[in-house]
Amino acid sequence: MRKQHTHLFDEALVALVARGDEDALAELYDRVGRVAFGLAFRVLRDERHAEDAVQEAFLAVWRTAASFRAERAKASTWILTLVHRRAVDLVRREERRRTEPLADEPAFVSGAQVTEEAAWLRFERERVQSALKQLPDAQREAIELAYYGGFSQSELAERLGVPLGTIKSRMFAGLARLRELLDDSTQEGSWRPEFTS
Repeated sequence: MRKQHTHLFDEALVALVARGDEDALAELYDRVGRVAFGLAFRVLRDERHAEDAVQEAFLAVWRTAASFRAERAKASTWILTLVHRRAVDLVRREERRRTEPLADEPAFVSGAQVTEEAAWLRFERERVQSALKQLPDAQREAIELAYYGGFSQSELAERLGVPLGTIKSRMFAGLARLRELLDDSTQEGSWRPEFTS
C-alpha cells in the first residue's frame, strides 16, 4: 500500500491525510521526520522533548491537514513550522514549570484524602480503558504496548513486523482519537464508570 504513495508530491500526501489516509501520513513522516527531529532538537536540546514535539506536530498534521493551503507554502515547510511551534511551546512550558513556586504541601494527608484520590485514579483508569476499547485493534495494540509495555516505537515496529512509519501513524491516529473520546466523555451521560471490586 505504501508503495502507491512514493511517487506523490508532499502536497498530494497532505490531501490524502486530510481524507484519513494513515499510509500517506507515514510516508510524510518518512520524508520529513528526520529533518523535523533535527529542528526540534536544535530548539530543545533534549532528545525526548524533541521526539514529543515531532509527535505532537504530526498529530496536528493528522488533525488539520484539511486546512493546509498549497498556495501559501510547501507541505514540508508547513510541517516544519508546526514542529517549530510545538518545540517553542515545550520550551515555554518547561520554563514556566521551573519558575513557578511549588505549592505548599500539607503536613499530613488524611485517610479520607487517600481514599478519595484512589477512587479518582480508579475512575480515570476505567475512563481511559473504556476509550481504548473503542480504538481499532492496530491502534490500540500500538498504544498499549508503548505506554503499558514500555516499548519504543522502533521496538514496536520490530516486534510487530511493520514499518516504523506505520507504527507512528497508528499511534498518532490512535492518540488523536483517544483525545476526542476522552474530551467527549466529560459531557454528561456519554460515559458511565463500571465500578469493580
